[in-house]
Amino acid sequence: MNTNHHFDVIIVGGSYAGLSAAMALGRSLRNVLILDSGLPCNRQTPYSHNFITQDGVKPAEIASVAKAQVLKYDTVQFKNDLAISGTKTGSGFVINTEKGYSYFAEKLVFATGIKDIMLPVEGFSECWGISVIHCPYCHGYEVKDEITGILANGEFAYHYAQLVSNLTKKLAIFTNGKAEFTAEQAEKLKQHQISVIETSVKKLQHENGYIKQIIFDDDSVFPVNAVYARPAFEQHCKIPESLGCEVNEMGLFNTNGFQKTNIDGIYVCGDNCNPMRSVANAVASGNLAGAMINRELVAGSF
Repeated sequence: MNTNHHFDVIIVGGSYAGLSAAMALGRSLRNVLILDSGLPCNRQTPYSHNFITQDGVKPAEIASVAKAQVLKYDTVQFKNDLAISGTKTGSGFVINTEKGYSYFAEKLVFATGIKDIMLPVEGFSECWGISVIHCPYCHGYEVKDEITGILANGEFAYHYAQLVSNLTKKLAIFTNGKAEFTAEQAEKLKQHQISVIETSVKKLQHENGYIKQIIFDDDSVFPVNAVYARPAFEQHCKIPESLGCEVNEMGLFNTNGFQKTNIDGIYVCGDNCNPMRSVANAVASGNLAGAMINRELVAGSF
């Protein structure tokens, strides 16, 4: 390992949440290092929505402007590197990186997001974030009144149906196997003329990520312009767990309401701890994490 570099705070993850935390800390004159591997989870998403002042802007553009603004604070550094391990020391933490560096900080922020596990359906990963979408608030308006599918089952599918039926009446649910609705749910879906198709899905036929139709195992087809899905996910970074941070039943890191984990000195923000995945929520949670860390640092030195 190369010689240690000392910081007040290391932020692992340099997208919206991490940059927001860095801005709050930089404005408080904190010596901050941001480590980012350059692979945001929304890299396929054409446009970001439901974030005032940035509605309809490309995600990479928002991040680029944010990074430039954050790095105007001369106590903040940004390194393109991947954090691969972390250890607790007597007075803080050491983060080791893929490029062979070792950095020390009194406090850590993990803004590393989550990794979606793509469904084993041909075309799914190519359409993810473009026409296969996860959030009616982030993307639903752009496909309102379009022929829309929900690729899910049970509670998830029913919840999506409630939300999406407000945006389009051309709606069908593809359970990709035997439907798992209660009798009451099935009756509600029938009342709202939402068809439920149990045939297994083989392929999403698309052009450059824009879905045209669903092809089933029996080679029947269903024309569709947008599909909602909620694939399983895992934490993008395993370091917080290795340091003892608790994960809840949803697979998200537990916090105390102020972005602090159960491990003193470690904070998390963004998608890794919040089921409401949006740019606005990521920015808000990062801003709060930065402020709470500065509060701790001030209290410790005052």
